[in-house]
Amino acid sequence: MDELKEKVAAALKRWTGGIVADLALELLHGDASARRYVRVEGEFSGSPVVAMILAPEKARFSEEAMAAEEPDELPFINVQRYLDGLGVRVPAVLHANEALGVILLEDLGDLTVERRLGDVDAEGRSGLYERAVDLLVDLQLKTAPGKPGDCIAYSRAFEFDLLRWELDHFLEYLLGADRNVTLSGADKEVVDRAFDQLAGDIAAWPRRFVHRDFQSRNLMLKGDEMVLIDFQDCLLGPQVYDLVALLRDSYVQLDSALIDRLIDRYLAGCRSADLERPQKEELVNQFHRMTLQRKLKDSGRFVFIDRVKKNPGFLPFIPHSLGYVAEAFDHLPELAHCREVLARAVPELAP
Repeated sequence: MDELKEKVAAALKRWTGGIVADLALELLHGDASARRYVRVEGEFSGSPVVAMILAPEKARFSEEAMAAEEPDELPFINVQRYLDGLGVRVPAVLHANEALGVILLEDLGDLTVERRLGDVDAEGRSGLYERAVDLLVDLQLKTAPGKPGDCIAYSRAFEFDLLRWELDHFLEYLLGADRNVTLSGADKEVVDRAFDQLAGDIAAWPRRFVHRDFQSRNLMLKGDEMVLIDFQDCLLGPQVYDLVALLRDSYVQLDSALIDRLIDRYLAGCRSADLERPQKEELVNQFHRMTLQRKLKDSGRFVFIDRVKKNPGFLPFIPHSLGYVAEAFDHLPELAHCREVLARAVPELAP
């Protein structure tokens, strides 16, 4: 902690140009990220700030397979500037010093949508998600095609290879590492064919700016504002992707009636904003297919985080993810054979 305090103090001095003394650091929860976050109080600015402590250089970019080259600029800084310039509410960057490995940020507090949900009734839950859906529509409107600026999101995309890699993540970690099953022969052919088709179909859908993890832990509440965080891995992808991330959140389970109302609200918001979207029947079909792909990936990713990063904190959310996969399969009868094969190793996926 002493070394960390020295780094933060150096960054504060360069930001304020004045005296920095009596620093107190509070380590904040950072989920699965290699970055660390600390709240900083002391004699320097009169109010707390949050310091993002960057990971070692090799881990400052996305761990997940992407065809694009690593950018020259830190993705967080690049995307924050882009979104802030469009009027999307994101945390302010007060000072960035890559050499020190410290970024000083506006302190948003500790209240995420996930935490707030624990203190509200059904009406309050619905209201929070209506606000989140409206924020998503606003994000998609402000980042509509033709407004890329210099944002790195527009240089990378959910291509077939990335989508397929994520599905292989499920096979390697949930099936292999967790269930000790390796597919072979006819079973492997069935699953490979289904996964190739799923990835190919999704890769062919129209693309928009995608946050990539637009869910309850990445929506902060500060006063009357809902603030978007954790946006550094954004890219181009299916227009339904962030809606799936929000409504099929592994950390919060919503009832089907609320999900249906929120999909209607999303489509109504898109119509009001003149954002072209499919009719409801087609969008719902895309919603189920995207749910299948993302939640297969998530269930494998949670095992990866445990086995490779030695962080078991996400294991309790695997049942939620697999439940979403099973429900998506219910709406995709054309994938029944794939489901049958997977359910032999993962009974949670059985009809």
